[in-house]
Amino acid sequence: MYGFFAVYYREFLILKRRFPKMMASMSVSPLLYLIAFGYAMGKSVTIHGHTYMEFLVPGLVAMSSMTRAFAIGSEINISRFYWHIFEEFQAAPISNISYVIGETLAGVTRAFFSVGIILMLGLFFGIVLSYDNPLFWLAVFLNSFVFSSLAVGLAMVVKSHADQAMLTNFVITPMAFLGGTFFPVDRLPVWAQKILFFLPLTHASRAIRAAAFRTPVTYSSYVLLAIIGMLFFLGAIHCVNRARD
Repeated sequence: MYGFFAVYYREFLILKRRFPKMMASMSVSPLLYLIAFGYAMGKSVTIHGHTYMEFLVPGLVAMSSMTRAFAIGSEINISRFYWHIFEEFQAAPISNISYVIGETLAGVTRAFFSVGIILMLGLFFGIVLSYDNPLFWLAVFLNSFVFSSLAVGLAMVVKSHADQAMLTNFVITPMAFLGGTFFPVDRLPVWAQKILFFLPLTHASRAIRAAAFRTPVTYSSYVLLAIIGMLFFLGAIHCVNRARD
């Protein structure tokens, strides 16, 4: 059995055991957003020719795939600080890159489950978009890969589980609200648009929404997400090397 598969399989078994609770947890926030924002503005507000509800669902897909992929960092920290699982991986014949691949894929898997829940909730509210578009799923994968790789690297750097929560509050939460999930970035001042251009979620939201609407996609967003994802992935390998040393 390949090393990365052993790491991934462990995380998958944990996911399988907690699946009912995680499904419920993954449903609460998107459902509240759809009810609060969708019903409040969904019928009276149009954005680029689409209802606000149609605009919101792809944004929730981008946000949820980001947060759930990044949440793998919390699982790693629990394993490190409370169960000492990372020490067992150090003693096992598993390479650092295999460990990073396994944990990153685990984060991507969680993200895809959360996306599936959002799409089902969207169908319940009568929102049907072009989910069969391969570019839609490619954008979801790249977004999940970016933040899962980032989470693995940061999980090796933080000194406590509380530090991981602080990173979520100061990095992920602001990005979730400013990355084009709930409103078009082009309606902000020019100086704000230039700042938000450097956020990966901005490009993920743009790519996912364009693919879901079957409008021309900006391929530069895919390229940027792939580059950022590879940089974070290499950074995660470096952080694991330092942690093991």
